[in-house]
Amino acid sequence: MFDTILIANRGEIACRVMQTAQRLGIRCVAVFSDADAGAKHVQMADAAVHIGGPAPADSYLRADSIIRAARDTGAQAIHPGYGFLSENPEFVEAVEAAGLTFIGPSAEAIRAMGLKDAAKHLMERAGVPVVPGYHGDNQDPEHLSGAADAIGYPVLIKAVAGGGGKGMRLVQRPEDFAAALESARGEARTAFGNDTVLIEKFVSKPRHIEVQVFGDGARAVHLFERDCSLQRRHQKVIEEAPAPGMTGEMRAAMGQAAVRAAEAIGYRGAGTVEFIVDASEGLRPDRFWFMEMNTRLQVEHPVTEAITGVDLVEWQLRVAAGESLPARQEDLSITGHAFEARIYAEDAAKGFLPATGTLTHLAFPEGARIDSGVRAGDRISPWYDPMIAKLTVHGPTRDTALRQLERALRWTDIGGTVTNVSFLARLAAQPDFVRGDVDTGLIDRELEDLTPVPVACSRARTVAALAALGLHGGAGHEGGFSLWGALGWDVTLEHEDERIEARVVALGPDCFEVDLGRIVHRIERRDGIWWVDGTKVQARVARHGNEVTVFWGNGYRFAVVDPLERDVGGAAGGNVVVAPMPGLVKAILVAPGQAVHEGDRLAVLEAMKMEHSLLAARDGVVAEVLVPEGAQVEAGAALVRLEDDG
Repeated sequence: MFDTILIANRGEIACRVMQTAQRLGIRCVAVFSDADAGAKHVQMADAAVHIGGPAPADSYLRADSIIRAARDTGAQAIHPGYGFLSENPEFVEAVEAAGLTFIGPSAEAIRAMGLKDAAKHLMERAGVPVVPGYHGDNQDPEHLSGAADAIGYPVLIKAVAGGGGKGMRLVQRPEDFAAALESARGEARTAFGNDTVLIEKFVSKPRHIEVQVFGDGARAVHLFERDCSLQRRHQKVIEEAPAPGMTGEMRAAMGQAAVRAAEAIGYRGAGTVEFIVDASEGLRPDRFWFMEMNTRLQVEHPVTEAITGVDLVEWQLRVAAGESLPARQEDLSITGHAFEARIYAEDAAKGFLPATGTLTHLAFPEGARIDSGVRAGDRISPWYDPMIAKLTVHGPTRDTALRQLERALRWTDIGGTVTNVSFLARLAAQPDFVRGDVDTGLIDRELEDLTPVPVACSRARTVAALAALGLHGGAGHEGGFSLWGALGWDVTLEHEDERIEARVVALGPDCFEVDLGRIVHRIERRDGIWWVDGTKVQARVARHGNEVTVFWGNGYRFAVVDPLERDVGGAAGGNVVVAPMPGLVKAILVAPGQAVHEGDRLAVLEAMKMEHSLLAARDGVVAEVLVPEGAQVEAGAALVRLEDDG
C-alpha cells in the first residue's frame, strides 16, 4: 500500500478521498488554487501545495504543476477524483512517466471510452447494445442534419468528448437543428477543446440507469445499478440505488453487459457504464442501450456504497497498489435502498441559475451521510461548480429511505446564498417519483410545481421579526418592561420583494406579541422551543449582518431594513441587460444601432463551467455595448443598454 498520495482535485471529492486514505494510514497531499487557499480540503490534508491561479486552466488542469507537487512531497500515487484531469489519458501517461502510480484506469482504457462515437463502435463489437444514431467522422452541418432526418426526430446532439450535459442539445424539429448544432459545438469547444458531435435517437420515455463496475485490469465485477433519471439540464439531481421497478432478469442483463464493456478494454479501478432505458413498457431486458462509460469514480458513488457496504475509494487504492479484485461477483449483494441529493448554490425558480455567496450558516441533520467540501464561512466561488454538499440516506425499503430523504432536506439549514434545497424536498415528495414512475423528463414536466419561490407564512415572519431584533433567545432578565409598562420595538423586513412592518411587544421574558398589520401572533418560548399561538414551532434561525434566515421546512431569507434607509428607484427602466452572476463575457452578439426583438440573444456569459445566453426582454434598438468580449464581470454588471422605449 502507498505511504503518501496526492489528490489532484478540490472540494467534496478531495475530502472524500482523504477520509478513506487517512483511515488506512495513508498521508494525503492536497493541491490548491488562489481561490482555494483556505478551503476545507486544504485543511484536511497532511500537506498542501499551491499550484496557480483561480481559473482551472491555471491550476487544477496544470498537469505539470500537479506532478511536480507530487514528486516534491514524496507522493507515490495520484488520485484524480472526478472532473478536471480524471479522464485525460495524456495526464495518466505523464504521471506514469514520472514514476508515479495513477489511481484509476490505463490511458488506453480512457482513450477507448473517451470519444463517444468510437466507444459505441467498440461496444457493438463487445456485444453491448448501443443507441441508434450517427457516430461518423463527417462533421459537415448539412451531413449531420441529413443524419438527423434519417434517424428521425426528436434527436440528441452530443459532444463526443466530456459529459455532464455540456455540449448536448435536444432537437425536436428539423428547423431547430442548425441553431442547436452551433450552440452545442460552442459549448463543447469551451468545455473540452473538441467540438465534434454525434447524433442519437431520443427515446420518448427514457430512464437513465447506470451500472457501477470495478476491474483489476484482467477481470471485472459489477456493484449493481443506480437510477439517475431525475435530471435538469441533462445533469443529475437525485440518484437512487437500486433502480425502482428493476427485475432480476433486467439486472442480470445490464450487469453482464457492463462487465463485458469493462473487460473489453482491460479496465482497472472504478467506472460506470451508463445506459439509456426505454421505460414506455416497463423495464425490459431488450430495451436498454449503452450511452457512455465514465472512466472514474462518479459523483453518485455513495448510494452504491450504502447498499453494498463497499468503500469504493478503498478498493481503488488497493487495486492501484497491485492487489487483485477484493471480491467476486457472488460475494456482492444489495441491502436496502439509498438516495443521494445534490445540494447546489443555485436558484431553481430562475432556471437553476448558479449562485455565489458566503455560507454564513451551514447545518445538516443527523442520520444522513454528508459529503461536502465547504464549511460555514466559506465562499461559493464563480470559478468552480457551485455544489455545497451531497446528502445520502439509506433505509431498509425505498419508501422508508425516501421519507428519510425528504425529512433530511427539510432539516438542512444553509444561509448566505440561495440554494436548491426546497426544490429537492419538493421533488422527494413528488407523487410520480414517490411511486417510482420516473424518467428523464419528469422534472421538466413538473417544473412549475417544483420550483415556486418559498414565501414565508405569517408565523415564520414572526420568528424573523424576533431574530431581527435579537430577541429570538428571549428578552432577558428585565422581561422587556420599563417603569411605564411593556416595551415595544418596530422592525422592517424585506422578503421576496415584499416589505414587512412588524411591531413587537414584550409580554414577559419569553413571551411576545407580534403585530404584522393584518394579523397578530402571540409567540412564547418554553424549554428552549418556540410556540406560536399555542402551536409548537420547529423553526431554526440564523442571523448574519442584515440578513435573517428562518429554517422551517424551507429556508426563508429576510433582509433587515435600516430605518434610515431611503428608497432608491431603479434608473435603468428595464433597458439594461446585466450579468446574473460573475463570469466571463464569452461573446457580444449585437452592436450599437442594431434592432433586436424580444428573445434575441444579446450576449453569452460563461460561468460555473456553463454558457448562459442573455436575451432581450423586449423589442428595441441597442444604444451601447458596455463591456468587451473577454471581460471578467461581477454579478449585476451592465453589459448592453437598449435605447429608451419611446
